[in-house]
Amino acid sequence: MHARDARTRILLADDHALVRRGLRLILDAESDLTVVAEAADGAEAIDACADTEVDLAILDIAMPRMTGLQAAREMSRRFPAVRILILSMYDNEQYLFEALKAGASGYVLKSVADRDLLQACRAAMRGEPFLYPGAVNALIREYLGRDQNGGAPESLLTPREEEIIKLVAEGYSSKRIAETLTISIKTVDRHRANILAKLGMRDRLELTKYAIRVGLVEP
Repeated sequence: MHARDARTRILLADDHALVRRGLRLILDAESDLTVVAEAADGAEAIDACADTEVDLAILDIAMPRMTGLQAAREMSRRFPAVRILILSMYDNEQYLFEALKAGASGYVLKSVADRDLLQACRAAMRGEPFLYPGAVNALIREYLGRDQNGGAPESLLTPREEEIIKLVAEGYSSKRIAETLTISIKTVDRHRANILAKLGMRDRLELTKYAIRVGLVEP
């Protein structure tokens, strides 16, 4: 973002004009967010990214011509600097996993968008994932299921590192992880750095995508 304007520039894509209008009112009311482009389908969203400087794309999952998931995949390939949020009316684990596989930073339910969307936008711009509570439960349930079956590929991590990656995926801060595991924040940060180095990753968003992606969906 340019120093002259620190606001996050947002592309809003939904095939319902009334939904876009409502979401735009929520977003434009914030001093750090501004909607700079709108689209009615995924193809228009791709074109808007090509024509306008965008920091964050909010894509409805079910749009005509090109869905939000298809647009997210294309956007991740062509505009890797643009963060992506998927907006959906479906509380569905498969859609959630596919959204994260497609390159999205988060998955926001339309039914609670007025409550969650602003938090999701800011998390995405910090390089952190945004998952609604049910999504976190799904992630942990799948992870624990693989772990019990002895098939978790995170075996290159120590048991303590596995504990920490689970808590990171749940959205715990270093301070809260330290309190939960009764260790120091410095120790948590050292473990986190080791995990990132072992997995060749940069931040919490990548860690969470990894925890969700591995072994959950056939390539």
